Amino acid sequence: MKTDKVSAEGIDRIDRIEDALQAIRRGSLVVVVDDEDRENEGDLIMAAEFATSAAVAFMVRYTSGVLCVALPGERLDALRLPLMVPRGNEAMQTAFTVTVDYRHGTTTGISASDRAITIRALVDPRASADDFNRPGHLIPLRAMPDGVLERPGHTEATIDLCRLAGLRAGGVLAEVVNDDGSMARLPQLITFARQHGLPIVTIRDLIAYRERMHDTVAGVCDALAA
Repeated sequence: MKTDKVSAEGIDRIDRIEDALQAIRRGSLVVVVDDEDRENEGDLIMAAEFATSAAVAFMVRYTSGVLCVALPGERLDALRLPLMVPRGNEAMQTAFTVTVDYRHGTTTGISASDRAITIRALVDPRASADDFNRPGHLIPLRAMPDGVLERPGHTEATIDLCRLAGLRAGGVLAEVVNDDGSMARLPQLITFARQHGLPIVTIRDLIAYRERMHDTVAGVCDALAA
């Protein structure tokens, strides 16, 4: 796997965004890290449409166990899933919505199998609002419309990666923790990613990737208009 070299605090094994997109397309997990002046945490992320019992069990084992599903506002509106509170005061302004379980083919909703079913259903266009129980064991998150260019959070990074990979706009995410329960930071996250063969990328690089794409499209449009 090719890696980009970056110098900050010995971080020399951050992967390219293209590596993460390839993994997302395959249905694999990736590690996404935000800035030190924000949460300074890494999330395990995968496309919701590929969620399996094994993947969910892996996420539960190596994260806080609190699994969220990032979704666009229009999908949450269609499923009639409002914000938990109208005006939250959580530091990162994460847009938590009402929790859910899928009603069909599940039992209590908490098992890895049940959660995988619910995760897939949240991005299945055939699933409607009436197909979900409220409250449940999964937390949908409402992403900002312009992704990481509007808010540099894991919620938006999840949506952007899925969209850039050509998949449905929705992914499952959870925060990686150390064995003692503390939050994993760099370089611990790099060690974790290498141990499990997962790409690790930063939200900062994802922002730069999207900005380059925007500039390329703008340049083509200008050339066509000339």
